Amino acid sequence: MSSQPLSPSNFRDLFDSVEAFLFDCDGVIWKGDELIQGVPQTLQMLRSKGKKLIFVTNNSWKSRSQYAQKFQSLGISASQDEIFSSSFAAAMYLKANDFPSQNKVYVIGGDGILEELQLAGITAFGGPEDANKAIDLTQNCFVKHDKSVGAVVVGIDPNINYYKLQYGTLCIRENPGCLFIATNRDAVGHMTALQEWPGCMVAAICGSTQKEPVVVGKPSTFMMEFLLKKFNVSCSKMCMVGDRLDTDILFGQNAGCKTLLVLSGVTTQSALQDPSNNIQPDYYANTISDMVDLSKVVCTKH
Repeated sequence: MSSQPLSPSNFRDLFDSVEAFLFDCDGVIWKGDELIQGVPQTLQMLRSKGKKLIFVTNNSWKSRSQYAQKFQSLGISASQDEIFSSSFAAAMYLKANDFPSQNKVYVIGGDGILEELQLAGITAFGGPEDANKAIDLTQNCFVKHDKSVGAVVVGIDPNINYYKLQYGTLCIRENPGCLFIATNRDAVGHMTALQEWPGCMVAAICGSTQKEPVVVGKPSTFMMEFLLKKFNVSCSKMCMVGDRLDTDILFGQNAGCKTLLVLSGVTTQSALQDPSNNIQPDYYANTISDMVDLSKVVCTKH
């Protein structure tokens, strides 16, 4: 079934059937450090109509508190409790699976992952502090690694280097039961000051360990379990709004949500309608601000 363009005839049905809107951030709310036009008015309109707003991002560079600060700096009201990032999901996955307190986590990624792990009471190291470390590639070099590392978490890391890849690989291959966790596997980045494309970093570890990771970000529905407990809204009354078909829209479909693709990010209308594309959202629109315009039209007619 092909997607429908969001219009006055179907907007009211969508709006009336949804209690909570789930928004991706990059390409939906902002591009880099600039808001997409009409976003503040759209979010304000939805809140005024009693809709719950939840922000679900695969970008692991920041923690929830850091994202809350970004929203505030852009003039948008969003509490930390409304934000679910893949950095938070990685920490919650370990906590939900009773990660042993004596074990450590090695991080290939940013401070966001380290902060969320610390808040969850999990000892972690690596990340930015290993940005300038190097491996001695002389013959018969032996690299020591911490035998107490019980998980390696891989996310976006602009400071990726041979040392990090080698260290993470050794932990996964040589520490019995060591988990390999990916915040997400986004294959391409777009329109952000920090490109969110950890797929190549995850793939490097896949190649060196010959193992596949547990993916905690979209399209995995792991975060949805927390959303359901937190907001007490059934998936059938949620609408996932995103700009990526293979993460945002697939996440919504996997969870049983309604889905709305916006063309303000990575996906073009031609890509959506390409015969080879088999991920079809329920609806699509140019930007989320289309909802403001449609709500005015619907109200006028009623």
